[in-house]
Amino acid sequence: QVLLVESGGGSVQPGGDLRLSCKASGSLTNIGHMAWFRQAPEKAREGVACVRTYPEYEYYVDSVRGRFTISRDNDQNTVYLRMTNLKPEDSGMYYCAAGPIFPGFAWSEEGRYDHWGQGAQVTVSS
Repeated sequence: QVLLVESGGGSVQPGGDLRLSCKASGSLTNIGHMAWFRQAPEKAREGVACVRTYPEYEYYVDSVRGRFTISRDNDQNTVYLRMTNLKPEDSGMYYCAAGPIFPGFAWSEEGRYDHWGQGAQVTVSS
């Protein structure tokens, strides 16, 4: 079993920055992808960013490319999402997800991930 615990959410004004953290524990041997998804009220959950473990590669949804950066600390079993120049449309509940090795084009498909965190709220508002 894999346990994912997010932290770092909060409220910021437009243009502000936040960093989310996702601490993983448990049986991590078969984890091939770590990702962040988000869900705004009355909207479907969408993939925001993903990092493939080996070989390392990053994926981003177009709306955050250049503003968000996903990274990982293997020693700490932690994945981060650095969010800069935040916009109101970035608001929502952000979820960390972990999944096995699969084709990279499928990184944003929820069903590919076996483990999910409890979520961290991000609110961008003036």
